[in-house]
Amino acid sequence: MSESVVALFESLVGAEPPHDVPVLFDTACVMGGSIAGLLAARVLSDRARRVVIVEPDDTSAEAESRSGVPQDQQVHTLLPAGRLWIERWLPGVSREAQDRGASLVGPDQQFVGHDDIRQVPDGADHQFLAVGRPLLESLVRDRVTALPNVSVLRARATGLRYGDGAVAGVRFAGHGTGERVEGVLAADFVVDAMGRSSRLSNWLGLDGYDQPRLERLESPVNYATALFERPAKFSELEVATVLQLFTPRYPSGGVSVAAATAIEEQQWLVMLMGYGDNRPGRTTDEFRAHCAALPAILRDITSGDVTREVVTYRQADSRRRHFTEAGQLPARLVSMGDAVASFNPVYGQGMSSAALHASCLASYLDSGTDLDTAATEFFRLQQVVVDAAWAVSAGGDAARIDAETGTEVPEEVRQQRQGMAQIVGATLVDADVSRAFNDVSYMLRHPSTLFDPELLGKAAAAAEGAAEK
Repeated sequence: MSESVVALFESLVGAEPPHDVPVLFDTACVMGGSIAGLLAARVLSDRARRVVIVEPDDTSAEAESRSGVPQDQQVHTLLPAGRLWIERWLPGVSREAQDRGASLVGPDQQFVGHDDIRQVPDGADHQFLAVGRPLLESLVRDRVTALPNVSVLRARATGLRYGDGAVAGVRFAGHGTGERVEGVLAADFVVDAMGRSSRLSNWLGLDGYDQPRLERLESPVNYATALFERPAKFSELEVATVLQLFTPRYPSGGVSVAAATAIEEQQWLVMLMGYGDNRPGRTTDEFRAHCAALPAILRDITSGDVTREVVTYRQADSRRRHFTEAGQLPARLVSMGDAVASFNPVYGQGMSSAALHASCLASYLDSGTDLDTAATEFFRLQQVVVDAAWAVSAGGDAARIDAETGTEVPEEVRQQRQGMAQIVGATLVDADVSRAFNDVSYMLRHPSTLFDPELLGKAAAAAEGAAEK
C-alpha cells in the first residue's frame, strides 16, 4: 500500500468542519435517516440552502428502536476515529451521551482478552463511546435536524428522476402525518444512505446505468444480546467495556466473541456471538448457561437481574458494492454507509465507517471537481475507507473460513495471514504491537501500517518466545 493512501486515510480521519465554504446546491436530498444519512446531511448543510432527509420510519420518539435498523438492540460502540470525527462536526454529543448514562471508555476501563488472557495495555489514551445505538442515533438526529436548513420528510424513496445525465430528483411515497403522500422532490444532489438493503443498484440498472458489482463474503454470524443491571461499583476491576475473543481451543460452548458495555440507565449490554450453527440461545436461561462457560468477569457481569430479554440477530454475509468499477453512473449521486459496505458487526466498524464516508463527501465537495460528471473522485476516496475496514473484518472472516474448509490460498496471502496472527498474539505481551493493532482496529490508522518490518519483527519474536514456553 502506498504511503499516499495511508496519508489520505489519516487525513480523512482528522478532517475538520469547514469555516467558509460556498453554497453549491439549492436542495440536497439524503435517502435514509440513520447514522450515515444524518452525517451526510450534516456535511451537506454547509453546502446547500436546503437539505431534506427522506426517511420512512417515525423518528419522533426519542431513543427508541426502529424497524429500519434491525441490529440496533445489539452491542454498539463508537470507535475512537468515529467519535472524534462526530465530536468535531457535532460538538457535545459525547458529553450529552455521558449525561444520559453512556460511558466514555478509556484504556483503564477496558478489558480486552483472547481466551482468558488480557491484552497488554498499549499506553495510548484512546477513548470510545459505549452507548445504546438508539440513544446515540437520537442525539445525532437532534443536532442535525436542529440545523435551520435541514428537514425530514417521512416517506420512502422509490426511485430517481434524471436530467442531462445527472440526478435531478427523488421519487417518494409514504404516509407523512397520517395521510398518503407521493411525489418527486427536486434535488441538485442526492445521497443514498438506505442501508444494507438499498435499492439504488436496481434503480440504476432499470434506468440504463451500470449496476455496481456486489461482492459477498458468506460469514453467517449469530448474535444474542441481553441487558443486565449494572452495580455502581463492579467487583475489584472498574470496567466499562469487556471484549473477549475465543479460539477453538477454549471451551466456550461455541461462543466466538463475547462483549459487554456499560450503557445508559446503569445497565450492562451483553452480546454473545457464534458462527454458523453455533447460536448463543434465545432465552435468558440459555444465555446464562453460555456465560457460565466463559471467564469469570463475564459470569459476574451477567449475574445481575435481567432488564431486557434476549434479542437475537443473524447476518449471513458481509457485502460491498464496487462503485469505482461502474463505468456509467449519473452525476450528482453518491452512496454512503451500509449501502456501500456492511461488515461483520463484531468489529464495530459500521458507525465509524459512516463518519469517514461523510469525511469523504466533504473532501469531494470541497475539491472543486466538476459536479456535472459522475462522482468518480468521491468513490475513489471512499474506497480507501472501505478497503481499510474490509481488510480488518472480511480479511479475518476469510482466514477463518479458509482454515475451517481447508482451502488452499496463495503463498502471499498465507504469509500475510501468518503475520497478522502473530501480531494478534503479540498484543498480549508487547505494548508497541498492541498500540499499532489498536490504532488500526479503532480506524485511526490504515491496516497496511501493521506490516511495518520492525513491527512484524516484534510480533515474530513474541510468537517465538511463546512457543519456547
